[in-house]
Amino acid sequence: MYYFYKNEFVHKQDIQISPDDRGYYFGDGIYEVFRVYNGQIYEGAAHIQRLERTASEVRLQLPYSNEEIIDIINRLIQGNNLVEGTVYMQITRGEAPRAHPFPTQAEPIVLAYCTEVKRPLTTIQNGIQAITQPDIRWLRCDLKTLNLLPNVLAKQTALDHGVQEVILHREGTVTECSASNLMIIKDDVLYTHPANHLILHGITRAVVLRLAHALHIQVKEEPFTTNQLLQADEVFITGTTVEITSILRIDGQVIGTGTPGPTTQRLKAEFEKTFLQ
Repeated sequence: MYYFYKNEFVHKQDIQISPDDRGYYFGDGIYEVFRVYNGQIYEGAAHIQRLERTASEVRLQLPYSNEEIIDIINRLIQGNNLVEGTVYMQITRGEAPRAHPFPTQAEPIVLAYCTEVKRPLTTIQNGIQAITQPDIRWLRCDLKTLNLLPNVLAKQTALDHGVQEVILHREGTVTECSASNLMIIKDDVLYTHPANHLILHGITRAVVLRLAHALHIQVKEEPFTTNQLLQADEVFITGTTVEITSILRIDGQVIGTGTPGPTTQRLKAEFEKTFLQ
C-alpha cells in the first residue's frame, strides 16, 4: 500500500516518524477523513474547507494548496486502486525539540493513506444502541485536531457496555456522539445541536440538513436535552463512515417504535442518491 509522507509516495514500511514530531508528544496537529465512493472523493470541497478552517484556528500553515491536496488524495486513490473507503490526512506542526511554544524552524509534516471501508449496511439498515454520558472534551470541538483521547475513552465505554455509541451531553444539553453528529425527530421536526464550538461541523451532517430542506422537513438547529432525546420519535447519527444510522435504544430505553423511523428512512434514501451511480 502506498502512503504519502514528507512530500513522497512511499510504502508503509519505509515511513520513519521522528519522536520529535509535535504530533507525537503534543497532539499538535490536525486531520481530515475523506470518504471515497466509486473511486471518487465525496464532498471534497467541503472537507478541504474544514481542513483549512481548522488549520487557521490552530495557526498551522498548510504546506500545500487546495489543488495540490486534492491531487495527493486522488493519486493515493488511484495508486491503491481504492474503490470504496477513506483517505486519512494528518498534518502536524513538524519536528522540533520538546517545548510548548511554536518552533521557529519546524515545517509541517503531512501523512496520508487509504483504507478500504465498506458501507456498514447491517447497522444502517438495523440501527444501533447507545448510552449517554457527560461531555468532558475541551471547548473547541469544532476543530478536527489530533486531541481525541476523550473520544477514545467514550467509544471504549460504549463497547464496554455492549453498545455501539456514546451520546454526549453538557449538564443535560445533548451535543453529539463520540465519533458522529446526532439528530432527532419529534413531531416531524428535525432537531440538531447548532454548529458552534461544542460540536464538530460534520460534512455528512451538512449534507443531511441540505436534504432535509429539499424534502421540506422542518429543521431546527437548537439545543435539546437528554429528556427530549429519550422522548424523541426517531434518533439517528450522521458521519463519514456511518452515513445515516438509527439509534433504537438509549440507556436501555426504546426510542419511538424501536425500528428505524420513516423520516430517517426518507433521508437515507435521498442520501444514497448523492453517491450511488
